[in-house]
Amino acid sequence: MQAYILGIDIGTGSTKAVAISLTGEPLGTVSNHYPINSPEPGYSEQDPLLIWDAFVKCLAGIIGKLGAVPQAVSLSSAMHSIIPVDENGEALLPMMTWADARSENIAQALRKTEQGASLYHNCGTAIHAMSPLNKLLWLRANRAEVFDAAHKFISIKEFIWFRLFGVFEVDYSIASATGLFDIVKKEWNEEAMTVTGITTSKLSTPVNTTYYRINIKPEVVSLSGINANTPFVIGASDGACANLGSHTTGPDVAALTIGTSGAVRITSPKPVYNYDAMVFNYLLDEQTYVCGGAVNNGGIAVNWLLKNFLQKDNLTTSDYDALFDEIASVPVGSNGLIFLPYLYGERAPLWDTKTCGTFFNIKPVHTRSHFLRAGLEGICFALNDVLKTLEDASGEIVQVNISGGFTSSAVWTQVLADITGKRLAVLQSEDSSALGAIYLAARVLHPESYDMLTRVEQQDFIEPDTKNHEVYSKMFPVFKKLYNDLKDSMHLVDGWE
Repeated sequence: MQAYILGIDIGTGSTKAVAISLTGEPLGTVSNHYPINSPEPGYSEQDPLLIWDAFVKCLAGIIGKLGAVPQAVSLSSAMHSIIPVDENGEALLPMMTWADARSENIAQALRKTEQGASLYHNCGTAIHAMSPLNKLLWLRANRAEVFDAAHKFISIKEFIWFRLFGVFEVDYSIASATGLFDIVKKEWNEEAMTVTGITTSKLSTPVNTTYYRINIKPEVVSLSGINANTPFVIGASDGACANLGSHTTGPDVAALTIGTSGAVRITSPKPVYNYDAMVFNYLLDEQTYVCGGAVNNGGIAVNWLLKNFLQKDNLTTSDYDALFDEIASVPVGSNGLIFLPYLYGERAPLWDTKTCGTFFNIKPVHTRSHFLRAGLEGICFALNDVLKTLEDASGEIVQVNISGGFTSSAVWTQVLADITGKRLAVLQSEDSSALGAIYLAARVLHPESYDMLTRVEQQDFIEPDTKNHEVYSKMFPVFKKLYNDLKDSMHLVDGWE
């Protein structure tokens, strides 16, 4: 059996383990899923024990499949989760995921203050309900007994790390996504402590993303089959790992991913600030920032199109193929039909949970096919909005490295290239976050294999069509103006059923 490194990506809907040999050969994957609960409007919760169980099953599954233990295990994780725990690491409440919006009003009020601007500048995280800072404020106001009783406030990765080693530690990357961490000084921010009413003793010890431990707990050894002396690298956040895993480290290259949501990110030696658009600045390591913006409406908006225009519920590959075939028959620009894809509110660059989806400029010429194509174009316009914001703050972007399931659609990727006017490079698959975690482990534990592991294979490029880009360049300013024109009306109807 070839020696390998195991990257484990702890996501919102599933945990996935990816094994890569020290020469860069993919050896196998295992994934396990778990539910998201919404007991009340705006709530997004998970049972952290189910995620821990999925993590152990992934670890055991890869070892069982390959018949050997890894040379190292490295972790990637979703950001912005928070769990109040006791001194034994037991959860006092369900985990609040990144999508939990119950602190929305608190975040909106804080964002309008000078203190909000100061916290953003020092901590790099958008003043938004997703931020653990605002989740802490909600807990203090609404669950004071739990807030006061908590020994620590931790993320899902810290929860798993504690179960592996019995210590509360957090990597710089996850810490930098809390709104509580000074991204330049690399320590917990005192102003954030004052605002939330906690002390740094309530938070884990920050460490670099290449930090590792051995000697995991005996019960984990017996559950998973791992060797007790196998090094576990703490790793980084999923977004930061995805930039590393998709080879997006150059000054004029961006990474764009579309899953349920979507994101555009660049890598920079210094933070990129834009308070209005709330460009995020998360650490990949001590010297590297991953800067960008995330949108709410990616694949989830495509699924809405399929369900409501094609009456598809249990989606299959053929359903997506039918959608893209129908879209391909419609002229570029959908004969002037424009879609604002904000079905589930929006993060970057609007940061408005009360916005909504809108079709504009409907004419008799428009058929179902036009609405479908306009829907896809609207999703790409929204991502282009983030891309342009990054360019304005950091400089021209020449190439966009794309990943996610959407890369299998020639129609979708061409629309994206034509709207952005950028050359797209299809690099790695949906495993870029796990790969980035593997690369971090190789840096510190197997530097002799790093170049082999991170070599770039033959790339597929998608070039923008000049004429199509001209059409979209006329439509994009209208797309942007529509939100500003309709914002007040959107807020007036928010909550109507």
